[in-house]
Amino acid sequence: MRVDVARNTAPDDWLPHLDGIDAVVNCAGVLQDSPGESASAVHVDGVAALAQACERAGVRRIVHLSAVGVDLETPSEFSRTKLRGDQAIMARDLDWVILRPSVVVGRGAYGASALLRGLAALPVAPVVPQTAPLQVIQLDDLVEAIIFFLRSDAPAGVAVDAVGPRQWSFRELVRLFRRWLRWPPAREVELPAWAMQALYRLGDFAALLGWRTPLRSTAGREIARGAIGDGTKFMQLTGIVPRDLEGTLAREAAPVQERWFAALYILKPLVFAVLALFWISTGVIALGPGWVDGMAVLREGNVDESTASLVIVAGALADIVIGVAIAVRPLARYGLIAALVISVTYAIIGTVLVPRLWTDPLGPMLKIWPVMVLNVVALAIRDAR
Repeated sequence: MRVDVARNTAPDDWLPHLDGIDAVVNCAGVLQDSPGESASAVHVDGVAALAQACERAGVRRIVHLSAVGVDLETPSEFSRTKLRGDQAIMARDLDWVILRPSVVVGRGAYGASALLRGLAALPVAPVVPQTAPLQVIQLDDLVEAIIFFLRSDAPAGVAVDAVGPRQWSFRELVRLFRRWLRWPPAREVELPAWAMQALYRLGDFAALLGWRTPLRSTAGREIARGAIGDGTKFMQLTGIVPRDLEGTLAREAAPVQERWFAALYILKPLVFAVLALFWISTGVIALGPGWVDGMAVLREGNVDESTASLVIVAGALADIVIGVAIAVRPLARYGLIAALVISVTYAIIGTVLVPRLWTDPLGPMLKIWPVMVLNVVALAIRDAR
């Protein structure tokens, strides 16, 4: 059953979903506000309503995943709302458990763990400035802890840091993943702070278009804060000794799909940006400096002036719409499919009207096919999870 935490902000919204439920695990979270995503709604309003509904429905046990360090420092809206969500749960008469994990690394790549893999794949490694230590925890250890706290006899009314056994710098983690991916050491280049801020702003802009990039201004503030904690309580309560990431990676050689993912991770935004700009640019050029050449080609195909003008305007507007759709994540799939359809259409029309274009030295007809292949690649890598 699919539930939108941000929209379920009243206890009555949750009660139908709690029928027959013995315990609740809340893992919902967003990095920062963007269209359709609200940190306050997900971390505070939805969580507070869920906790109140659990109390009313008699669902005693709730395991809530927060973030390490929010009880000490809240430099961003992410950590501030996470703390308020924790407090909303603690205020209820429930057998609550607050787990505060550090950066979580597992077999699945997402968020910060995907970013680490992507940076590790670069032949020249950018060294991110203004980063504090990270005490990464492995997903298997965190899942084992959640299962432990779901037991009816497990401790309750506790807030626990879920962290790994070792503190890492961001640079050390990138190096570790690069070794695991079996690539030789990369040349490291220190990024100036202004360049990193520009990348964070670029990530914020991408988020406005619906892309869930981990490289945003909130991430910058949270990375500067670091993600470390005291794991003593975690181990005492659960009996779990978190595994060292380096040892785990050493025991599990990186398969080829990991290398593919890492290499494609940084290329993915470039693929979508290039395709979006390509289609928008072709439309703008057709309506501007390319108008005369376009009219000449259509006249050569014996198309009358008025029809030729209509064809160019319609084609140019279609190109622009396709480019905008590719840039906007919820519309990207439709934009890519439309790009394939219109590319084939252009190829057919061009072949019928002006077949000599196939032998043109600049290859206007031949260049359609690599673009189509890139569209197919974009469709294949569109999903983030």
